[in-house]
Amino acid sequence: MLSIFVLWTILSVLQKPVFLLLHAGGVTQAWTVVEHGLGLDLSVAGYLTAIPGLLLLASSVGLRVLHTPRATRVMGIIMRIWIGVAAMLLSMSFAANIALYAYWQFPLDATPIFFITSSPKDAMASVQWWQGLAGVAAVAVLTWAAYRLFCLLLRRFEPQAYRPVAWWGNLAMLVAVGALFLPIRGGVTVAAINTGSAYFSENPRLNHAAVNPLFSFLESMSHQSDFASQYHFMDDKQAARLVAPMLNHTSMHATAGRDTLLTVSRPDIYLIVLESFSDTLTRQPNVTPHLNGLKREGIYFSRFYANSFRTDRGLVATLLGYPAPATVSLMKFPNKTARIPSLSGHLKRSGWGLKYYYGGDADFTNMRSFLVNQGFDDVVEDLDFPVAERLSKWGVPDHLLFRRVEQELAADHSHAPRFRVIQTSSSHEPFDVPYNRLKDKALNAFAYADSCVGGFVRYLKASGRWNRSLVLLVPDHLGAWPQEPDNFKSWRFHVPMIWTGGALGRRGVTGTYGSQQDIAATLLACLGIDHRDMIFSKDMLDHNSPHFAFFMMNDGFGIIDDSTEVIYDHKLRKTVVSRGPERAAFLAKGKAYTQMVYKDISEK
Repeated sequence: MLSIFVLWTILSVLQKPVFLLLHAGGVTQAWTVVEHGLGLDLSVAGYLTAIPGLLLLASSVGLRVLHTPRATRVMGIIMRIWIGVAAMLLSMSFAANIALYAYWQFPLDATPIFFITSSPKDAMASVQWWQGLAGVAAVAVLTWAAYRLFCLLLRRFEPQAYRPVAWWGNLAMLVAVGALFLPIRGGVTVAAINTGSAYFSENPRLNHAAVNPLFSFLESMSHQSDFASQYHFMDDKQAARLVAPMLNHTSMHATAGRDTLLTVSRPDIYLIVLESFSDTLTRQPNVTPHLNGLKREGIYFSRFYANSFRTDRGLVATLLGYPAPATVSLMKFPNKTARIPSLSGHLKRSGWGLKYYYGGDADFTNMRSFLVNQGFDDVVEDLDFPVAERLSKWGVPDHLLFRRVEQELAADHSHAPRFRVIQTSSSHEPFDVPYNRLKDKALNAFAYADSCVGGFVRYLKASGRWNRSLVLLVPDHLGAWPQEPDNFKSWRFHVPMIWTGGALGRRGVTGTYGSQQDIAATLLACLGIDHRDMIFSKDMLDHNSPHFAFFMMNDGFGIIDDSTEVIYDHKLRKTVVSRGPERAAFLAKGKAYTQMVYKDISEK
């Protein structure tokens, strides 16, 4: 059993130099990484050794039935099946972590399972065929190699393994199996080992190299429930006191008497959700000329931030006016999202007709049930287009998606105001688009999406709809460009938000801090719609509202306003960015705010 435990540990340790070589530029820090990650490797080895340990314990207790030749063969078969399954799990977690890290910049978690189970096609959309083939081959080779090593080990020890032993041998085996509890839990301390135990450096890639990917995956799976226990920094009453001034306290009287910015009381609203755009991107020469022109034509929110790092999180923040939690996708829990007030729900009750357009699979990340809960009974997706128009891995390219919107608007003679959400997808890996203007593949894809937005705006102006149109442009999450940056930097979450359209009463730039969760309150206030139930969404244009941007990465949070910025790494248990006169108070507020978000989720 000790040999099995040691071999599992060695296989986990050997993953680290490979990760360092591929994602951290070299193996000079390999010893330090191995040292700090060893606790997680031992824990995984303990889990994987538990089944063989129990089999050996069962065979050593001296029961006559277990010492027949047939029983010995059965025991050997069960042992090999488990070794094969465990070898495959270790190999799959290693290969997935290596492959996905370039895209996600954090260790393997439960996200792939959620993506694959909701829509396998879209889950693989960012992967080239040869990458998928290479991944399958790598898992097969690694599994076979690990299995063969264990078979050699078993052939060496198996002849003696299943024989009856004296009572003291049975006792020793029982103690050995029970001792696996120590590496599994990480010792005898009150707190069990967790991925944060491997964090030791200011360089996140070294920390991520130290984390055992299989342990990280299993830990993430365990965090898909019991929300109230996550991010619990202080007593709930103390957290509530700190958070109270940060919430929306708009009264109906104030909402009704507010300057709406609009020349039309009930405009047609087009919310365009831009895949992966960053504010940095819009400052690159000749990439987003249409968005830059719309900045000048409308209102540009220059200090606006994405709430999170994935589309399923960003849509929650934008449509629910709700801070998207980092460690779990709320879309996975339709029973909870149905209980959260939403922007679309308020608009529908006030007479707006709702429709959602997306060129991909609406079941991806459980999006359909989420949208239906918010009142979108009419969802256009890839299957609503001819097969010939599903040209990309993500489904329908953006120009065909916008053309569908234009065609349906031309045929729509309803007098009720419209709320149309158009979610783009082409500016996403692998960045294959029917467009060829820029040499850089990623920038060319963003330029293509920008041209599609420009074309749709031209349509609205030419169709006679412009004067009653309000167009909101906002990315779905933090930007995908520049590539491979540090996620624990606020500029990563800095995204453009632009309001334009003929229904807008004035132009200019607003420097008020806010994030995606604040779109709902700001828009509803402009429309004179009561939104007091959306406590986490703040009106960015109301001078009496608290103004700050809040965002979450995996695994931490950031909060920023005019004078102070704090970013907290929950794995390191420390702030990694801290500036401004109120940074100590801001850290306490950020912790309290995060805690109350998770508490609120647990109560839904």
